[in-house]
Parts: sequence; structure tokens; C-alpha cells
Amino acid sequence: MKKIQLKHFSKSISRCFFCLLLSAILSSCAITSGNRVYDDFAAIKVKPTDSMESLASEYLNDADKGWLIEDFNDIQTLTPGQRVIIPLKTYEFGGLKANGCQTVPVLAYTRFSKKKARKSIVKESEFEKQLNYLAENGYTIITMSQFLDFMAFKHQIPKKSVVITIDGGWRSFYDIAYPILKKYNMPVTIFIDTEFIGSKEALSWEQIKALETHGFDIQCMAKKHKQTAKLNNNKSFKDYFIALEKEISAPKITIQQELNKNCCCLAYNYEKADPLITALLAKLDYQAVFTSNSGSNPFYISNYRIHRNFISGKYSFKTFKRKLSVFKEMDLK
Repeated sequence: MKKIQLKHFSKSISRCFFCLLLSAILSSCAITSGNRVYDDFAAIKVKPTDSMESLASEYLNDADKGWLIEDFNDIQTLTPGQRVIIPLKTYEFGGLKANGCQTVPVLAYTRFSKKKARKSIVKESEFEKQLNYLAENGYTIITMSQFLDFMAFKHQIPKKSVVITIDGGWRSFYDIAYPILKKYNMPVTIFIDTEFIGSKEALSWEQIKALETHGFDIQCMAKKHKQTAKLNNNKSFKDYFIALEKEISAPKITIQQELNKNCCCLAYNYEKADPLITALLAKLDYQAVFTSNSGSNPFYISNYRIHRNFISGKYSFKTFKRKLSVFKEMDLK
């Protein structure tokens, strides 16, 4: 478990309770002299022309942060004359609440098809149904950068945040999933198997460059089931170490050469990285490693053991929804 800075806990909790108390006071008495703006929050009276986006743009300098106003006030719409608190700084580091903490599910897809569904192949219609469900039920698809900031205890994210990742670099992503993701305007991280790129069923580097230009995040995928398996009796530790370091660094070097991009994340499809691999990953400047362990991610999970929920084409829609846990209750008694 990563170390938690206690000053952030204190700051988060004190801000949260202070702002909640202020909200209660404002709801019971009128402010006749207009809006109030302080260092940590603004207390405003909603005008007929106000929206979440316009208030976020005015007070937070970012129209996309309307969700902060929604989450803090526990509202989805604004009414003229309504009293609203706008937090001007992060008030819930790590998504901490009195009864638990926020968790972030990372969904992992591999291949797509227009007609058939298999364990690693999701049908086009089912993929769109899943994205539509996320869009219609208040989920926010966040970028990898936002997720890593949340994990680093830096910034707050929407309370129903989800990360979407794609493994391998299959051509079916470009032909099938890409248009659907554009339709819903959802960001995605693609973990590229650099040895696979350019083969018959894979993306080309030109297509990958086009995807990056359109805002898709490109990251590394470890070579499949080679040196990252356990050391065996047929290889000396020195040879194993050299091969292991080369395997983990190779995708990073290739993507740097092809895209002029320094990758910070690695998809490592084992349940966890052992201490040697973790040390190598840190040495190579990887900030996060995504495993094949299922589950959602609280901020305190190790950056080198991040859980992912692989979405099978054989899943029922009920099973898909079970993969979307966004809160972990804690018994603090």
C-alpha cells in the first residue's frame, strides 16, 4: 500500500465538513448582498442563464468541471434562485468519505466483431450498448492522466469515473470500436504490442499516429508470455535479468522511435509483478502497471498492481454492470 500523506487527509476532511456546514447555513438563510467568493469556495445564487458548464467556466476556468458542482451539492440540475456552493479547490483527496472511498474500475477490451462474440471478442452492438449505458447512467470516462493524478492523491475526479483500455492494437479496434468511441466522445488508452503492429490483423503505425492525433492515449504492452514468466532452471539469473530488462524496455523504445512519445504505463497481463520486475519498471520510469487482476481501484493501491476488468464477449449485460464498482465501503468502528 502506498504511503498516504496525513496532511492531505486532514485538509480533505476539514474542507469537506466545513463546506457541508456552510451549505447547510446558506440553505436556511438568505444572502441579500449577492454572491460570495472565498479562497476555497464560492457561494452563489443561481441566475436563469446559469448552467453547470457556465458556472464551472466562470469560477473554475474549465467548463468541463461542471461535475464538481453536481457532486458537491448532490444535484443534477439548477433552479433560478437556488443557493449553490462551488468548491474552488479539491475537497475530497482520494475520493475519501466518512464511510469509505471512491474506486475506479478500469475496463479492458481486446478485439471487436460486427457479428460474432467470443471470450476475447466483443460484438459491435454489445460494445455500443455498454458505452450507451455508461453515458446514460452518469459515468464519466476519464483519461489516463486524470486517473494517475487521482492515484497520486493530486486531483479529484467525478464520483462515477471509469477508465477504458484496449489491448494489443488489433485492426478491429480501428474499424469497429473507434467510430463508436468518437460518437460518445470517450477517451481511451491503447496498450500497443509493438511486435504485433503491422501484421495482417493489426493496426499500422500510420493508423496509430492518426489515433494519437485524435486524442487517443498510446501506451506499452509487455511482450506476451516470454521472459516475464518465472525464472526457470535452464537460464542463469544474469541471462534472465538481461532478457527481462530488454523485454520490458523494448515496447517503450519502439514507441519512442515511432511516435516520439515517452510511455509511462505498461499492460502486464499477469496477476502481479514480482519485486524484481517492479524494481525494473521503476528504473525504466514506468509510473503505472496494469495487471490481469480483476477489481476496482482505490487511490491507495500500488501503482504497479493496478486492477483491470477484462470484458468478455460472452458476458451478459448484468455481468458487465457488475464490473463498474465505484465505491468501497469501510467499517470504521
